[in-house]
Formats: sequence, structure tokens, C-alpha cells
Amino acid sequence: MTLRIKQAGALSLIQDLGRFGYQDVGVTVGGPMDNHAFYWANRLLDNPPNASQIEMTMGPFVAVFEQSTTFSLCGAEVVAKLNNQIISNWHSWVAKSGDVLTLSFPKTGLRTYLAVAGGFDVPKMLGSTSTVVRDHFGGITQQGDKLLDGDTLPYQPNVSSYCRGVLKQFIPDYTETIRIGVLPTYQFDQFDEKAVNTFLNEIYTVTPLIDRMGYRLEGATIDFPDQHFISEGIVPGSIQIPANGQPIVLMRDRQSIGGYPKIGCVCNRDLNLLAQATPGTKIHFFLQDLFEAEAELQQEQHYFFNL
Repeated sequence: MTLRIKQAGALSLIQDLGRFGYQDVGVTVGGPMDNHAFYWANRLLDNPPNASQIEMTMGPFVAVFEQSTTFSLCGAEVVAKLNNQIISNWHSWVAKSGDVLTLSFPKTGLRTYLAVAGGFDVPKMLGSTSTVVRDHFGGITQQGDKLLDGDTLPYQPNVSSYCRGVLKQFIPDYTETIRIGVLPTYQFDQFDEKAVNTFLNEIYTVTPLIDRMGYRLEGATIDFPDQHFISEGIVPGSIQIPANGQPIVLMRDRQSIGGYPKIGCVCNRDLNLLAQATPGTKIHFFLQDLFEAEAELQQEQHYFFNL
């Protein structure tokens, strides 16, 4: 009753919603880079929102279902095949014992999520299965190891009588240019008018220097001469402006404290989009209304957490 991985790809990790309550001792939350895709993968199977999945970055990925189950795929646009038959992304499917799942490199997007009915049965570390490679936490070894060829993931056989897909209007468009909503931080007013205008009017490009910790962007320099800040707690989506004036957006595996000035914070909806952005993607920042962002987040959580 396991999923046997034949080809794990570049970076495949076990993830749940994250490891909460330990940031005061330097343990980051972690969790899926793209919460939206993660939520839908579980929702298609009527799983609890926190059920463990596989987050695959890039690929390719090949695995064998050793017991019948229902599974779902959400996230990046990949060519997915079940026993050489093409299947749709953002959809649930039934796999029989011995069926082979194959995923290609993404055509658009970066990360794909694989869920099975009931979730993968992985031991928790500090209350979570999430894998944080840098901190050596989580995963099937509980040491932060990525999944490797030959690894097996237990699950309970649970076959649904039907399959379903996500409505088109809820499937993101991972385009080459994305608009990113920003919530101003308390340090926003310390940036002068020129710096703010540069940040909001210029186009920034995602560089190859991206990982689960942060995305480095490249574009017009944002000047902020005072770089002497006391390190403080930081949240996912924080936009740091280091001395070179090139923005860094902190992602799910961010450090728990940081000392660079922060011009704003990416709202939850658009942090998911950014997590799917590949190098070369163009970014346009705009100021997001706080109450609108809060309403969107509450609506999303109400839907996914109240099945």
C-alpha cells in the first residue's frame, strides 16, 4: 500500500501546511510554495486541508501505485500520463494497483502537487510532515531529505466512485508577466517618493537565483541608504531591499528573522503565483488594499477549511 518512486526529479518534497509555533526558536514554518494548488489537490479528494502531499519542482517524475487509490494533480502545466494515457491536471483520477504515473517537465509554472485520498502516511516532526531541507526537518526521514528514486510512501487504499476537476475560473494562468499585489509595511513610509515610484512603475524580472527560501528579482535600483536595521521577525512575502537595491521576496522556507528594510509584503494570493514563476518572468508590483486582501484570504480559507 505504497507509492513507489521510480524517478523523483530535481526536487520532490513531502509537504503539509507547515510547522507552526516554533519561529521563536528559529524554526521556519515551511509548507507548500503554492497554497492554492495544494488546497485544491486535497479538496478534489475531500481530504483534510492539511493532508500530506508531494510537491514536485520541475520534474520529471515517475511513480508506481502499488495499491488502488484516487489521486489528484494540481499546479504547473505538465504532460501527465497514467499508463501512457494523457490525463488532465487540476483533476482527480483513479489508479489501480501497478498503474504508472509519469509527469514531464512543466510547460508553464514550476511546481506540481500530487495528493492521494487520505494523504500520504508520513511521520510528523514538531507537529508537521513539511520538508525543510536547509533546517533538516521533515519528510519521510524526518531529516529534511528530498525524495529519491526508490523511496516508498505509504497510503491507505481509498477509491472514490467518481472523479472531478477544478472549474476553469479557479485555475491560475502562469503567464510570462504577472501583477503582484503588495501590502505596505510599517517601513514603507521610510522610502522616499523616488524609491516608491521606482518600485511601483518599473518592471522586475525573476532571476535564476530562486529557491524555497526567497526569490531574487532584477530591475531598476530602489535606493534606501539606511541599511542599519535591527533584525526582527519576518513573514512570508516580505519584500526586502538590500544595499544593491534589488528586491528579494521571502518565500515559505524563509529565515525566521531578518534585518534588511522591507518596502512591503506580497499578499497571499499573489505569493502563490510568484511561487510558480520561472526565471525570466516579468513582475509588476501594485499596492493592494489590506481589507480586500483579508477578505480574499478569509473567503479562501472558509471554502477549503469547511468541507
